[in-house]
Order: sequence, then C-alpha cells, then structure tokens
Amino acid sequence: MQFIKCTREALLKPLQTVGGIVEGRQTLPILANVLIQKEKDKVSFTTTDLEIQIRTTADVGTGDEDCKTSLPAAKLLALLAALPGASTEVALNAEERKVVLSAANSRFSLSQLPAEDYPELNTSEMSTSFKVPAQNLKHLLQMVHFSMAQQDIRYYLNGMLLVVQNKKVRAVATDGHRLACCDDNSEIEFDGSIEAILPRKTVQQLMKLLPDTDAEVLVEIGKSQARFVFGDIDFLTKLVEGKFPDYNRVIPQNNDKTFLVNREELIGALRRAAILANEKFKGLRWIITPGCLKVQSANSEMEEAEEQIAINYDGPDLDVGFNVVYLLDVLGNLKNNEVRFSLSNAQGATLLTMPDSELFRYVLMPMRI
Repeated sequence: MQFIKCTREALLKPLQTVGGIVEGRQTLPILANVLIQKEKDKVSFTTTDLEIQIRTTADVGTGDEDCKTSLPAAKLLALLAALPGASTEVALNAEERKVVLSAANSRFSLSQLPAEDYPELNTSEMSTSFKVPAQNLKHLLQMVHFSMAQQDIRYYLNGMLLVVQNKKVRAVATDGHRLACCDDNSEIEFDGSIEAILPRKTVQQLMKLLPDTDAEVLVEIGKSQARFVFGDIDFLTKLVEGKFPDYNRVIPQNNDKTFLVNREELIGALRRAAILANEKFKGLRWIITPGCLKVQSANSEMEEAEEQIAINYDGPDLDVGFNVVYLLDVLGNLKNNEVRFSLSNAQGATLLTMPDSELFRYVLMPMRI
C-alpha cells in the first residue's frame, strides 16, 4: 500500500526537522526510528530521545487508508539525501514487514518496527504561556549558548536559564568560569514571573530549527516541561531540575576601569598569541596601560608571543590573565565593530559589553598566568 508520494525535497524537509535529536546508539532500538502517521493527505513525523520530542506535519500523504509505522531515521535521511534532484518523485509503500522507498530507477527496502511501541512523551500541564518573535528567541539562544557547561556535575549548569519577568524575556548561561546574559528588547503579553532551565540539547536544536523571521513562537512552560510551537513544528522538552545560581550577584556593577577595542583586531591578536600559549590551560596575559593593550603568551618550550593593540584607556596599569577560548567564543559570536571591557582589578570579574547596547553582558573570571 502506497501511503506517501511527493518530491524528494518535500519528504526530506520534515525528516531533517525531526532527525536532529536521533542518536546513533540507543538503549531502545525504536528510539533510532522516526514515527510516521498518515491521516488522509496529512502525514506527521515524530522523533524522541525521551527528553525531547519533535513533531512536524507535511501534506505528502496519498491514498484513502490511514496508516502508521516507524522507520530507521538515519537510513531514510541518508537515502533521500543521496537521491539526485530536489524535484525527483519518491514514494513509500508498506509491504508486510518492510516499507519500500522507491524513486525513478531506485528501490530500497527498509525494516520497520510497530508504531504502537513508539514511546511518545505525554504533555504535562503548562502554567505559563506567551508568544515571542522567532528571530528574537533565536537571537537570545545564540548570544548565550556557548557559555553552557558540558557534562558538569552541577547538572543545572548543563543548560540555559530562560527568565520571563516584567514582560521581558532573558536568557542566561554559565559554566562557572564565565557567564552570558542577554535580554530581548521587545515586550510580551505576560505579566507574571517564571524561570526555567532548558537542557543543552534543547537549546542547540532550537537554534537550528527557529526561523530568522518575526513569525510568532508559542512558548508554554510547566513544572517539568516546556513546549515551543512555530510553523509546522511542535517541540516538547523536559526541563532541568534544580536551582540556577543567582546570576545577578555575579554581574559586576562597579567596574570603573573601562576601554573600547576593535573586535576584529582583538580576535586576530588573540588567535596569533594562542598559537604559542600553553596547550592545556590556553592562558593569555593582558598588560593594560594607558593607550595600549599587550597580549602575551608563553609555553613550556620557552616560546613567547606578544601583540600590541591601541586602546582608549587612561586608567592605572593592570596585569590580568584570561582563557583565550572563553574570549574567542564571545568575540566570534558578536557582530559589532567595537566591544567594551570593564575591569576592577586583576583578581575581580571582567565585564564585556557592547558600546551601543546594554542588552548583552558577558562576565569572565580571570586566571593565574
């Protein structure tokens, strides 16, 4: 029985949408599959890793009979991607224990698992609901995602804090060595206050899926889940339990030693100096004097590097060390020509901001060189 008939591109698009969370190695074999459900000409595609569930729909169904099955997601995606021509006509046919993918002179027989065995996440009660433009939400995620921890024993750091307060949305991420905080300038129609920690994988997938348009995203947040609905996509995720650190206490308020520096010039200097830095610690020494920033590095082989950059600084001399990776992460993510550094002393936290905006703040702890 033929249940899907469309162009290669029309079938590939929804599969690419839901396929991002499918892992190669699974404890349950069926989690490597995509659940395909056909009702008339509407076909829904669903994947889950038991923490996240993504569902999307497409008008690619054919035939009067409804059906559902689960097929190996990676293999189906790879076969479609390997077929030539975006407008090539493809079809899926159910044949007893197999599903056949056919296209022009090609025919592929895929094993299927019972759709009834596919573990779908149950949606819990959502206490909070608001709408935000897709490009605004995507911008928030992009501005802080690199500061999330990876496999930290403090599990609540392995994600991003989403804050809704005073009709504004804020994103915060930290790994204990640096912290990124970004506010959305637009107002939302929600008067309450709520905080939720989104898992690292959720943030990464949303950055890929959210469009760069002002189309609205419906955001629903409950006690243990969050849901994002945009376009044809329904994105459900579990939340990270635990209490996120009080980030407001971490952001310096009285750093009075400030200077502006050209972002591209600083990136170039950091990359060159990093070549001769200690490979394990990646530490760079900054010597800040009136009108000049010296970036120095050295390694165990007695090799040294020094870069000099002109800056508009007229305060006291400072000697401070930074992890070059943490600097390059944030500088490479920004787009403006100049960035502002605000320091208190060699031991205190450094604040990096944009000269023309107070919406983004990046806090970086110094390191001993």
